[in-house]
Amino acid sequence: MKPRHSAQRTDTTGYGQAPVRARPRPLAATLLHVGGYAGFGLWMVLGLALAVGVYPDGRGDVLVPIALGALLIAVGVFAACVHSRWMPHWHGWVIGKGSRPTRDALIALGCCLPVLAVAGLARGDNTFWATRLSGAAMALCSLCSLIVTAYADARRQAPGIDHHLATQLPLSRVVSATYGGGLWLWLCAAGQDNDGAGLHGLAWIVGLLALALLRGLVESLRWQAALQRAQMPRGRLELQPGRFLAALLVYAVPSVALLLMSFGTGWLSLALLAAVSCTVGMATELSLYDEALAALPDGPEGPVARQR
Repeated sequence: MKPRHSAQRTDTTGYGQAPVRARPRPLAATLLHVGGYAGFGLWMVLGLALAVGVYPDGRGDVLVPIALGALLIAVGVFAACVHSRWMPHWHGWVIGKGSRPTRDALIALGCCLPVLAVAGLARGDNTFWATRLSGAAMALCSLCSLIVTAYADARRQAPGIDHHLATQLPLSRVVSATYGGGLWLWLCAAGQDNDGAGLHGLAWIVGLLALALLRGLVESLRWQAALQRAQMPRGRLELQPGRFLAALLVYAVPSVALLLMSFGTGWLSLALLAAVSCTVGMATELSLYDEALAALPDGPEGPVARQR
C-alpha cells in the first residue's frame, strides 16, 4: 500500500526547506503576498521613470516611494520572521530555524542593492547619469525578481500545475505588479506634487488606465486557461460573486478615481482609494484563482490527489 501524502509537501529545490501549501491561501496571506509584489512593482516603475528621465527632481520625491515599496515588502518578511500562520515562509525561505535563503529569496533580496544605490544618489537632480543608471538597474532587478518568484510560487502553491499555466503566471505577475505599483507611486506623487505637473499628470493617468485594460486582458486569458483544465463545473468558479467584487475593486474603483483626478481635485484621497482598492481586489482575485488551481487534475482537490 502506498503511503498517504500529507497536507504539505517539502520544496528542496532551493537552499532551504519550506513547507508547500496544499490548500488555497487565506485572504490575509494573499493580501501580504500581493502587497509584496506591488512593492517590487513600485520599485520597477520608479526605476524605469528615473532611467527614462521623466521623473521629477527632488530627493524626497524619490525616497518616499522607495520607503513605501520597502514597507509593502517588509510586512510580508516580518510575518515570515515571526512564523505567522498567514506567512510561514517568504519565497520558500523559512526564516530562522537554521535554514538558508532559497534562490528566489536571494534574488528578491538582491533588489535591495540598486534600491540603496538610488536612495544614496537621489540628491535633487534625478537627471544625473549615475542616478539614471541605478534606476535602470533597480527596474531590471525588480522585473527579474517578479518573473522568477512568480513561477516558483506557482510550483509551491500547486506542485502539479500544468506547464502552460505556469508559464502564464510571470506575465500576469509583471503586469499586475506594474499596475498596482504604478498606483502606489501615483499616490506618492499626489502627496508631494498636488498639481501633478512634475509627473506629467494626464499622461500618467492615461498610462495607468491602459495598464488596467492590459491587465484585464491578461487575467481573462489566464482564467480561461485554468477553467478549461479544472475538474469541476465551470460555473462554480466562473460565476462566483467574489470575481465580480474583485473586478469592481481592481478596475472600476481605480478607473473612476483616476478619471476624477483628471479634473484636478482631491488628488491625495482619490489616489489612496485607487491604490488600496486595487490591492484588496487583487488579493481577492488571487484567492479565487488559488481555488481554481486546487481543482486541477493534479491539484490538492483534483481527482488525482483524491486517489492517493
